[in-house]
Amino acid sequence: MTALKNPAAQIGIAAVAGILFGLIVGEWAANIKFVGDIFIRLIQMAIVPLVMSSVIVATGAMSGKGTGRLAVRTFGWMIGFSIIAAVLAWGLSVLLRPGVGMDFSGETDPALADASGDAAGWQDTVLGFVSTNIFASMSTATMVPIIIFSLIFGAALNSYAGATGNTLVLQFFEQLQQIVLTMIRFVMYIAPIGVFALLAALAGDVGFAVVTTALAYLGTTALGVALLTALFVVVVAARTGLNPARLPGKLAEQTAIAVTTTSSAVTFPTVLRNTVEKVGVSQRVANFTLSVGLTMGSYGAVLNYMIVIMFLAQSGGMALTPGQILLGMALAILLNMGTITVPGGFPVVAMFLGTTLGLPLEAVGLLIAVDWFTGILRTFLNVNGDTMVAMLVAKPTDEIDRDVYYGRTTAVADAVDAEDAAENEKRFARADQAD
Repeated sequence: MTALKNPAAQIGIAAVAGILFGLIVGEWAANIKFVGDIFIRLIQMAIVPLVMSSVIVATGAMSGKGTGRLAVRTFGWMIGFSIIAAVLAWGLSVLLRPGVGMDFSGETDPALADASGDAAGWQDTVLGFVSTNIFASMSTATMVPIIIFSLIFGAALNSYAGATGNTLVLQFFEQLQQIVLTMIRFVMYIAPIGVFALLAALAGDVGFAVVTTALAYLGTTALGVALLTALFVVVVAARTGLNPARLPGKLAEQTAIAVTTTSSAVTFPTVLRNTVEKVGVSQRVANFTLSVGLTMGSYGAVLNYMIVIMFLAQSGGMALTPGQILLGMALAILLNMGTITVPGGFPVVAMFLGTTLGLPLEAVGLLIAVDWFTGILRTFLNVNGDTMVAMLVAKPTDEIDRDVYYGRTTAVADAVDAEDAAENEKRFARADQAD
């Protein structure tokens, strides 16, 4: 009975029940689709204030802490692998086409997605990123101009607060963000009902393809995680000269915690200890790189977000332009970097990406239903990728103890001090959104 109180379990049960119901009753299930649409709209109505407040807070609260060569190497490897993850996800999605079997016959509710608009030159596209009226952009949920405005507003707020010491406006947006997050938590109480209705209608429309398409989506994500993990190992072995056959044993403990909790935050203390005591990375590099990795090192999230974009486009028979693909990659990477923080879990991220790119949202309920499984894959790659990036960052300054790595000597990790713990606490919540 305790397991049934888990939100993921409730959504999973509702998803299975919805698919079975839709398969049994057929097209009649479309009569309850409006219940799922209400659930989707409740999430959508919170996206604009949530994105604005999150970006403003993230930008307005930035400090100059963490500069130097260590930071450059850390950011360089993390951004580089994030770009590779986005490109790999796009390539696999084009090759395997996981969303194609979900082609639906009905029209997408125009209130659930922005119109794609007529094709325009790249100059007009870039010009459209800057709004002449931010309130007009907010009223139509045109997300890129909203993000641009919020970044500039946040930077100005950061400068103002630094010069005057007045953080009243920053505190207002922090409180606004928390209030909107509370709204989303309220909405997620009815997630099982919404997912049941969405999948019942989808199964009634497309039949058993709803199951095969879900498996194709999960399979594409799993293959991407496997390929990216293999790339990490090859690069680490080539750059450090260490025997990669020893890595699985050293990463086994943190992997077990990651896949059972689907939480980078919960796994962080184990990752920090293992990276120092089993892998041999110096405490200095481990503390900085792994802490940054909590938010910037979400390679599994980048991979999954880009697959979500391609899945939604394919499910609605929509061909993305090169500009939309590049924008999708940029959004996936920026979400990973924490520059655009969209708290509230995967449903909000999926709706944010779909709304921003004008994608059909008919199949978003299916993505929510299987997110527990993709969460396992995301967290596995996020956690182990951070350790391997720490190895790459430590190599140029010879801060990997080879004797520790090969088990010839031991190392003891320091406890995280109070200041580091407080800083990491802020990162934990953002990291779990990526998981």
